[in-house]
Amino acid sequence: MSTETLAAGLETALPTTLFRFATAGSVDDGKSTLVGRLLHDSKAILADQLDAVARTSADRGFGGDKGGIDLALLTDGLRAEREQGITIDVAYRYFATDRRSFILADCPGHVQYTKNTVTGASTADAVVVLIDARKGVLEQTRRHLSVLQLLRVAHVIVAVNKIDLVDFSEQVFRDIEADVQKVARELGLGSDGVADLLVVPVSALDGDNVVDRSERTPWYTGPALLEVLETLPAADELEAELESFRFPVQLVIRPQGALAPDAVAAGLDVEAYRDYRAYAGQITEGSVKVGDEVSVISPGHEPRVTTVVGIDFAGQSLEEAAAPQSLAIRLADEIDIARGDTIAAAGTVRESSADLYAALAWLSPKPLREGQKVLVKHGTRTVQALVRNVTGKLDLATFAVEPTSTLELNDIGNAQLRLAAPLPLENYLHHRRTGAFLVIDPIDGNTLAAGLVKDHPGDHEDERYVI
Repeated sequence: MSTETLAAGLETALPTTLFRFATAGSVDDGKSTLVGRLLHDSKAILADQLDAVARTSADRGFGGDKGGIDLALLTDGLRAEREQGITIDVAYRYFATDRRSFILADCPGHVQYTKNTVTGASTADAVVVLIDARKGVLEQTRRHLSVLQLLRVAHVIVAVNKIDLVDFSEQVFRDIEADVQKVARELGLGSDGVADLLVVPVSALDGDNVVDRSERTPWYTGPALLEVLETLPAADELEAELESFRFPVQLVIRPQGALAPDAVAAGLDVEAYRDYRAYAGQITEGSVKVGDEVSVISPGHEPRVTTVVGIDFAGQSLEEAAAPQSLAIRLADEIDIARGDTIAAAGTVRESSADLYAALAWLSPKPLREGQKVLVKHGTRTVQALVRNVTGKLDLATFAVEPTSTLELNDIGNAQLRLAAPLPLENYLHHRRTGAFLVIDPIDGNTLAAGLVKDHPGDHEDERYVI
């Protein structure tokens, strides 16, 4: 997306949807300060919180000017974070402007906390990657951009921070912009619909091009960072018309007339719910209407086709619903459906398979070994799995996949797993939510990796399991 195209889009009607974004970058690139600046300048900080931060800043002698505050303290809430001046855990903040509501994830920059960046970016509509104008593109920058490409984040914004420390030099900015574009081309970012990519010069400390456009960068004609965030479409908006209906079942609702006292007091008829049966969960993709034909996908069964006869949401009946709404669905036929099953648009679900080919972002200090037993959590179902082989890992210098038999902390690689029960696996490139899964340690329950489903390479020596 060009600066001119995005700037022109600012003149159109702006959405009022919830927008999720995360920050990423190397250590001391100013992520927390940028977040603090966004919160401060958008008037999203309560007066008592601002006073507390101002007192702490004064005690530490921050900023030479009287009344100067350390904006990073608005997000770095852990004691260890404030002592070291770094971000350790993902800090979530909620704020709103008159144009949009935001959920912001401030991710740490240290290499050992890359797993936190994966966590923050996995549900983000956009990620702001910070680069110190004095340092340029670093290895951690390349790692974060690799993660964003892997996760297919819809929008990537590179903020060249501390532009004030290089005297607002256009040449410095253009050199970094060229380096970013080169890395993006190597990864495939910004092309083929993978992601929008925009580079913005900012000074988080002084506020240049963060909320308002700065007069100190006359050579930059694009929008300020907040303008971009207020304008970009959310991932759900982009994918709503492209994805088919998917609904992992979380709970079967079968009161059989035994309603809670509060529900009875509210006027609900006990007899009306004696034969009530609905399936609760969150729509992960697409939309559904009353009267639509759907397939119920359960391990060990052929897909069973039925019809949606009701959609219940917060005590109301809806005619249609779309992702990411959480609700209950009623079906025409009484089918044995349990937690972990999937209700999907009829005729759109591929055959289930027990062979899982995946890209993994390894998040644990425990290395991945061939033959290792793990748990795979896909949607609302968790199954046992065996690591059959590790086929390669990404070299961050060349972005080539090199042969390996193991994955270490922060590695990004490919592996094949054999599942104890077949799952309706879908390529992550086309199904961002149903194509994602977690690898879990069966001993302590900790998350080992974030996984993305890749296409099965074909029917060869591997046996396919079809239900």
